[in-house]
Amino acid sequence: MEQKLHLFPYQVDEVVEMVEVVPKGIELIAAPEIWGNSKGKGITVAILDTGCDVTHPDLSERIIGGRNFTLDDDGQPDVYIDYSGHGTHVAGTIAAIHNGTGVVGVAPEASLLILKVLDKSGSGQYDWIINGINYAVEQKVDIISMSLGGSVDVPELHQAIQNAITNQILVVCAAGNEGDGQGSSNEFAFPACYNEVISVGSINLQRSSSEFSNSNNEVDLVAPGEGILSTYLNGTYAKLSGTSMATPHVSGALALIKVNANRNFERNLTETELYAQLIKRTIPLGNSPKLEGNGLLYLTTEKYLSEVFNHELSAKALKI
Repeated sequence: MEQKLHLFPYQVDEVVEMVEVVPKGIELIAAPEIWGNSKGKGITVAILDTGCDVTHPDLSERIIGGRNFTLDDDGQPDVYIDYSGHGTHVAGTIAAIHNGTGVVGVAPEASLLILKVLDKSGSGQYDWIINGINYAVEQKVDIISMSLGGSVDVPELHQAIQNAITNQILVVCAAGNEGDGQGSSNEFAFPACYNEVISVGSINLQRSSSEFSNSNNEVDLVAPGEGILSTYLNGTYAKLSGTSMATPHVSGALALIKVNANRNFERNLTETELYAQLIKRTIPLGNSPKLEGNGLLYLTTEKYLSEVFNHELSAKALKI
């Protein structure tokens, strides 16, 4: 297939040496507040991206393996080095280890499978992405995270995603960075606009919609995507912006949600049921649904609503 998928145009805001332990985006979705119940242990997230800095001190313990589907490094399947920094940044937001230094990810005990489907230029053939998805299915991962996209609807790509969903794998995709921030237009990117996937838009750290985030009727929710601090090349850290940065917040959150939900229901929930559990944990921000879908990912929404409900019941009882 000659058409290619690619990294969405993203922005490197800053490369830093000294960093905070919990990035602001992860605080914004309230991930630390539920770490007492789950840190994602036992969940495997496949990251389809530019590879990863596998020796990064915040990531090396979380990576359980990987595969290279590109032509980089002569196409050696066991060499999935990241030359871009993009994949390494995504990996850190999902599962950087909680070790008291550097950054910590949304699900700091989740396992990462690194599938390099984009080369050092940030582009990837559709076959590479399709093969990466199929490999993730074979490895029986729990979640597939893709911060990439293209303008062409390739049936084989859609079929691969449908196969993943049939195998109860959650597929999370970046909505894209070609939007105008107004929600008045339709900017579609594949695979994010397939109905089966979870399409993620971006907000800034002040909870306002990002000016670049794609808007369309397939956006499911939004997460922090501007000035996001995470792991970067050569053991460093950087702040990047884009829906690529919002997506791993949701992928990591699903790792936490899956552990908690399966424990609470005392069975393994289906992909559809886990999607419902995710959407329960969103808060509308007042933007067009084309921009924010169901709203901002907020992992303690259920607890907050329960407390409000119980408070109202108590107030009514006192009046009686």
